[in-house]
Amino acid sequence: MRARVAAPRPHRRAGASARRRSGSTATAGEARAVRVRAFGKINLALRVVGVRADGYHDLITTFQSLALHDTLTFTVVRGPFRIACDDPACPVDRTNLVWRAADEIWRAAGRRGEPGGVRVHIEKRIPLAAGLGGGSSDAAASLRALSSLWGLEIGEDRLRRIAAGLGADVPYFLEGGTALGVGRGDVLFPLIDWPASWIVLLLPDFGVSTVDAFRWFDRQRARGKGAALRGNDLEAPVVARHPQVGALVDALRAAGASYASMSGSGSAVFGVFGDRESAESAAGRLKDPTRRAFVTRTLTRTGYHRLSRPL
Repeated sequence: MRARVAAPRPHRRAGASARRRSGSTATAGEARAVRVRAFGKINLALRVVGVRADGYHDLITTFQSLALHDTLTFTVVRGPFRIACDDPACPVDRTNLVWRAADEIWRAAGRRGEPGGVRVHIEKRIPLAAGLGGGSSDAAASLRALSSLWGLEIGEDRLRRIAAGLGADVPYFLEGGTALGVGRGDVLFPLIDWPASWIVLLLPDFGVSTVDAFRWFDRQRARGKGAALRGNDLEAPVVARHPQVGALVDALRAAGASYASMSGSGSAVFGVFGDRESAESAAGRLKDPTRRAFVTRTLTRTGYHRLSRPL
């Protein structure tokens, strides 16, 4: 059985096919629309170094972009702002970070009341509650797309502040590539791009919330059990409650991964492979009814910026 390969696909034109720039006017009878990709990430390393006064944890983490992505289409329509998604598990109300991003951009434009006049469709490919940054990436993509759709010129510093207010990981998705994150993970330092690699993602049939993972970490640390498993301090407390996560990491290593770990707060785990054939072979052997397997690749910072531009 061949595992699913996740890679960027050529953008199809959204709305008016003849439109070359997203802010241009559509022809009569056609809705203006912007399409944007929202790429996933893994954490190559994640260390929890303290608890902040605001309740967040201080982190030192290394982010890496993946080609696996959601696709968001923003279409100008009459009526209130609304979200639709092809994954029924994805919230489409105000709890979705896309909605909160729209609120922030609406206010940045100096508009009053609730955002309106736009319908968002999310083609969801990044699994939920997996530690792959899908919700945060969707939020960052929304900031870019709505700024384009509404013809706004928001400075990079202000956009980063808005992103940080939405969530600790959101600023990273304005940057992409390989980056060091400190503080909440929102203070970023670009790193030399990680060598081009193929990544096998294994997704067990359960998710892990970020809140739970950090709460379990705090409890474990309070009992004096702070040692990390491999490069992710959150892996040990998650594995203590979900042993399958640790078993999947071990299975990836046994299948030939040069490095394997849980990503972020889980539940996804990843293995690094040097070529596509090896990655697909490992994914095919490890896939079973209790878990999904994806094969994707890393993205450089340059590639990330090129592929994540709104169209």
